[in-house]
Amino acid sequence: MTTHANRTEKLDLRLTAQAKHTLVAAARAQRRSLSEFVLESALVRAEEALADRRVFQLPPEKWEAFVAALDAPPRDLPRLRELLRKPGVFSGDGRA
Repeated sequence: MTTHANRTEKLDLRLTAQAKHTLVAAARAQRRSLSEFVLESALVRAEEALADRRVFQLPPEKWEAFVAALDAPPRDLPRLRELLRKPGVFSGDGRA
């Protein structure tokens, strides 16, 4: 992690001995402190989890096609309509 900002916040974490052992071993393998390893790993995973919620980029021609698809009227899908009309396995109709 190449940030020079002062770290003023603290995060406490409870974990099993095995989980800590695994994290320590991974940090050592990368020649990093446990804190650096856990923080960077957590931030990478957080960025992955948030990426599709914050950024949506397309080249202009694909963006136009995307917007056109959003603006187009819905297509009639008879098989889907039929499927949605049938009772589902959790609808409580008594069938197994």
